[in-house]
Amino acid sequence: MLRRIDPLFDLDRIQLHRLDKDSTEEDLDAYLRVALENGNTAILSEAGMPAIADPGARLIARAHAAGVRVVPLAGPSAFLLALAASGLNGQRFCFHGYLPRDRHERRQAIQQIERDLQRSGTTQLFMETPYRNQALIGELLRTLSPGTALCVAMDLTQPGEQVRMCTVAEWRRTRVELPEVPAVFLIGVAQ
Repeated sequence: MLRRIDPLFDLDRIQLHRLDKDSTEEDLDAYLRVALENGNTAILSEAGMPAIADPGARLIARAHAAGVRVVPLAGPSAFLLALAASGLNGQRFCFHGYLPRDRHERRQAIQQIERDLQRSGTTQLFMETPYRNQALIGELLRTLSPGTALCVAMDLTQPGEQVRMCTVAEWRRTRVELPEVPAVFLIGVAQ
């Protein structure tokens, strides 16, 4: 990512630390110490936006508590790019982050999200871990109403980028095999 921004970026000048869902409280304290000792620090995400449905939020909360100035940098956000590419209602939308992993809980969440869509017309966005994309699309196609619009935006800003938008009924008529890449799922009112 850094080399895409600046092809001559000297990676040897910087320290890289992994921050993920398994990062401990001690890890976060150590990362904050690095930021306090070295000045400018950045959080990058492999997909999406750091700290939005991302463990970076935990470090940012610590930074605020320590009085560190936090400055968001504009860059590609998979959620907004997916919304823009979907053709769905961009005036009113709701981001749900990750849906539950448990199949029964996930189905209940999808049903509630679709009820919210039908009641409000608000586009509903959510995401999944790449290796669970296929399970999620299967659950969406089993659970959603045939007339609901479903968009899957995958690998945005990457060479293999794909955005597919059609009704659930149209999705059901084709064999769906989603790759294990970052993806944003959107449901909305078909236009």
